[in-house]
Amino acid sequence: MASNNGNGNIPDIVISRLPIYLRALNRLAADGQEITSSHELGQRLGISSAQIRKDLSHFGGFGKQGTGYHISFLQDRLRKVLHVDREWEVALVGIGDLGKAIARYRGFGDRGFHISCLFDSAPEKVGQRVENLLVQPLSELHTTIETRGIRLAMIAVPAEHAQAVAAHLVEAGVRGILNYAPINLSVPSNVHVQYIDPVVGLQRMTYYVEDELI
Repeated sequence: MASNNGNGNIPDIVISRLPIYLRALNRLAADGQEITSSHELGQRLGISSAQIRKDLSHFGGFGKQGTGYHISFLQDRLRKVLHVDREWEVALVGIGDLGKAIARYRGFGDRGFHISCLFDSAPEKVGQRVENLLVQPLSELHTTIETRGIRLAMIAVPAEHAQAVAAHLVEAGVRGILNYAPINLSVPSNVHVQYIDPVVGLQRMTYYVEDELI
């Protein structure tokens, strides 16, 4: 996976935990809570309080010993660290069953992301509307992404087409790709790719579950 987290001194595994912390804080805030602690966060997330404090220490002081963290302050700081204190436009390529489900998912908007354009190569899908967005042909991908300055994209196409789609996205200026296709992508070093493959997740779990069945 190509990766550039913007600060070579901070391990990528630390960056990967920050959205998990932010999600927990959002839930605490929704419950009306104002103060939390690394111990409470650790219990909710299954992560040691020492690890949480160490992770947060990479980005400065967020709380005081004995008083904990002010949730709203820590939320704001983590949003700024993750650059989700603004709204990011996202392109989605592949409008099959999975792509339509992603386009209709309501969880992006309040977390800083907005799917703003859809693309597919199938003539019967081009021109359709999904969540009030018009499905565009792949021939319009480069111009649309470049004109709108879009830097994030999601790929939900069959594995055999994913690499070609990724190349088009990178050429158009995309620098972050969330890939649902079950294949590793080859991209330049300045492009970050995250992979979502439920089969890989299931296979990882069966390693642990199988022994319990014997």
